[in-house]
Amino acid sequence: MGSAPRFRGAVFLSMNKVWKFKPCDEELAGYFFQTLENMPKPLAALLAQRGCKTVEEAVLFINPALSTLRDPFELPDMDKAVARIRRALSDSEKITVFGDYDVDGVCSTAMLVRVLRELGGNVSAFIPSRLDDGYGLSPEALAACVAENSPSLIVTVDCGTNSVEAIEQAASIGVDVVVTDHHEPDAQLAPAVAVVNPKRGKTHSARILAGVGVAFKLCHALIKVGRDSGCSVSAGVDLKKYLDFVAVATITDMVPLLGENRALVRAGLQTLENSCWPGWIALKKRVGISGSVETWHAGFTFGPRINAAGRIGRADAALELFLTDLPERADELALLLDRANRERQAIERDIVREAINEIDSYFDEEKHFGLVIAREGWHPGVIGIVASRLVTRYRRPVAVIGMDAGSGRGSCRSIDAFNILVGLGTCSDLLKQFGGHAMAAGLEIEQNRVKTFKERFNQAAAAQLKKSDLCPVLEIDRVVTLDEANEALVDGLKRTGPFGQDNPEPVWAVFGVHAIDSRILKEKHLKLTVSDGKTQRQAIGFNLAEKLPAGPVDVAFTLQKNSWNGRTSLQLNIRDIRPAQ
Repeated sequence: MGSAPRFRGAVFLSMNKVWKFKPCDEELAGYFFQTLENMPKPLAALLAQRGCKTVEEAVLFINPALSTLRDPFELPDMDKAVARIRRALSDSEKITVFGDYDVDGVCSTAMLVRVLRELGGNVSAFIPSRLDDGYGLSPEALAACVAENSPSLIVTVDCGTNSVEAIEQAASIGVDVVVTDHHEPDAQLAPAVAVVNPKRGKTHSARILAGVGVAFKLCHALIKVGRDSGCSVSAGVDLKKYLDFVAVATITDMVPLLGENRALVRAGLQTLENSCWPGWIALKKRVGISGSVETWHAGFTFGPRINAAGRIGRADAALELFLTDLPERADELALLLDRANRERQAIERDIVREAINEIDSYFDEEKHFGLVIAREGWHPGVIGIVASRLVTRYRRPVAVIGMDAGSGRGSCRSIDAFNILVGLGTCSDLLKQFGGHAMAAGLEIEQNRVKTFKERFNQAAAAQLKKSDLCPVLEIDRVVTLDEANEALVDGLKRTGPFGQDNPEPVWAVFGVHAIDSRILKEKHLKLTVSDGKTQRQAIGFNLAEKLPAGPVDVAFTLQKNSWNGRTSLQLNIRDIRPAQ
């Protein structure tokens, strides 16, 4: 009887957020408002909050241009990589681009293959199987790649920095490897011909690039050297037409949308609107996108479909979608990815339901701070997503393990207050292997150690979290009036995008407004009009039916334009509602 009220308490915490208001240099915000043309006050404040210190920095933030991209030869080993690849192109060597099975890996592979072929290269592609070959350039994946393609040169994208054993194995059979990657290097660097990774050595602005950004830098360097040497083929390559790959992969890989990433994504989304590639055209048609493309399309529409092939099968279908030049084949593959995504969603729903039922049966918010759940047959391709769902529900670090024949593979996700890699380290004697970073990690474990791991992981989490406030935090950029939430503000938001990791879509708040004409849609969504007595705005709160207000309220929201039946109007997309304070 005791666990049920406590579980309801945990759900209550997840539904009631702590509002945290971001600080702002009001003097600087006022200066931007006075100096920058057609700049609404809330956006002037946003520029100050997002790190702009001068008008020049603010203008660059508003207008991230490709002309601001740094010289690709600033990256370590870029000269060695370009020299080796140019020799391979000149001698008609067999080149294989080796990628990963996620969106970053697939898009990077497709882009680099297309560019190298445009330069006249004899190029194939290889993406390992998540289930058979594991992650990255493993010895098993290398053997499969060489057996399939017989290359003399392998160029990796989004992997390879720490693949010491595999690259030594490649050297022993006469295969050179050029690595392009963005993951953190270990103490021992892979002995490749070149390791182009901005995270090597001193701090560099390019450290925030996704794998696709590093691969694009390689393409830029190849074209630059070719043009400087008078190569007509290089002169004819237009790299801008490849920026749709860069934009989608950068967004989905959750790297900061700052610096060069902003310029690449801003230009890439524009390229995607009129993409020349049959794969993107077919995928947009399949999901019903015909107009402008936003960052959320990449994260929630394109990304899941590209990932689905690698999660529940092989990523070859996604790669073929972006390498085919046949519109009919592209349509078939887009349909295949859409079906794979639906299958992934069904598998995910089943596992989430089973996991919640099991955790709810014992969960006590005063005892359980780190959750471990394992079951035979859970698909390893979706357990990471499941772990994320459980973290959102319980506000605790979670490890979800799929068991198979006495051994398990797990995915872990965490909250800001707990470094899950450190937590796993306290249990390292129970794990076959583990790795990752503070918020996400993977592990392998024998079935007979799961029970002890569950206890030890909870102890490690409790030691860190027992005295912590585990309520979710809603960060709010600025308090505004309903009158300030106007057309000028929503239009100005387009100038401060693209929004994503480390540059989130701004959340505004209005205080002491009244809800009129409020109603519940489909038993879970809240539709209402908010008024301060002078100005009214339409508002929608998805999955917020329980927040149906009474009396004056404070509303936190993002601002958007809503199009319906040929009419466009301003709309507050409600993030939270609380009694007026």
